[in-house]
Amino acid sequence: MTRSLTFLVPLLSLAQSSLHQQAFVFDAHVHVINRQFHDGSDIGKRLQGGQVDLPRARAGGIDAMFFSLYVPEEYYPPRYETRHVLRLIDLAHDQIRANSSQIELAFTAADIDRIHKSGKIAAWLDLEGGFDLDGDLGILRMLHRLGLRSAQLPAHNWTNSFADSCCARAKHNGLTEHGRAVVREMNRLGMVINISHASDETIEQTLDVSMRPIIATHHGMRALNDIPRNMPDALMRKLAANGGVIAFHIGNEFHNRKMFDWRTARAGKPFWDTKSIGEKESRMEIAAIDRLLAPRFPMVGLAAPEELLFSVDEWIAVIERAISIVGEDHVALGSDFDGGPTPPRGITDISHLPLLTEAMQRRNWPEQRIRKFLGGNLLRLVQEAGKAGR
Repeated sequence: MTRSLTFLVPLLSLAQSSLHQQAFVFDAHVHVINRQFHDGSDIGKRLQGGQVDLPRARAGGIDAMFFSLYVPEEYYPPRYETRHVLRLIDLAHDQIRANSSQIELAFTAADIDRIHKSGKIAAWLDLEGGFDLDGDLGILRMLHRLGLRSAQLPAHNWTNSFADSCCARAKHNGLTEHGRAVVREMNRLGMVINISHASDETIEQTLDVSMRPIIATHHGMRALNDIPRNMPDALMRKLAANGGVIAFHIGNEFHNRKMFDWRTARAGKPFWDTKSIGEKESRMEIAAIDRLLAPRFPMVGLAAPEELLFSVDEWIAVIERAISIVGEDHVALGSDFDGGPTPPRGITDISHLPLLTEAMQRRNWPEQRIRKFLGGNLLRLVQEAGKAGR
């Protein structure tokens, strides 16, 4: 009997790996370009350090990703946000073109399906941060023409002129009237509306205005860690009722209170706190801000004591809790790799995503539920949100 079980272990592992490779894996939040902006590296080569490059993404079974362009808060005081978005989009096009045998830009859900069938990774351009602090609709339309297909309403953890962030002083009690116009224009263009980093009021009012389902690309549950970056159960239910999806951040800081408290104590402030940014940056040239930020990238988690970290199974238990609230059709993966997360034990970069599938199978998830979480739900949302016009 002992010998039989010994042979069973590798067979089970092979079956788990096989399902992950067969499934359509679509990550709602991956930082793929900010590092390259600062260090000039190539996403097509296996890089030292960090959590993301194309070889490791392929090893992790990635078929499509929200190719996230991140505008840090330091660009906002001097009003360089739109200029930096344009620089990141320019670089994204260059990097994707240089690695066209591995990755291709997707403009529609049909493109994602076609690119996946060709054996390449589909890149869906997503903006994390503000495209323009005033919400200029002409700029939004121009960015859409350049291939941007998803954007956050808030300016990350900063206050803009039309939508409150979760993590800055509220100015508007949610959306302004112009913020509602931004939502309607994104609907008309067929852009995915991303409400991660939004305040509760902004999320709720966006759900009331939007004619399409919306997404939280990298979020968490406030019931498990009471921080403003996480979503309360009632809002999760409303998002799901509107057909939306909440994609779960892989970082311990979101659901593991021990790790959150440890990191906050070491930094002297929560990870979202940007109150120290402002006057100094407002007087800086954009090249000086580039130099200031360069050492920050790639952004990876802290080297925390092992005993503080969640296991992969404990992280999957978070998703199970969410499914009990919103159902299995409204959850997805939004890892935030290279965006600063401290992943569960045993996961150091995007190549380790198969460990999530193995944990789901250990916990007796049905295959259909696994496939929905890994990519099916996110693809459905992109299809629904991408129906331009009203």
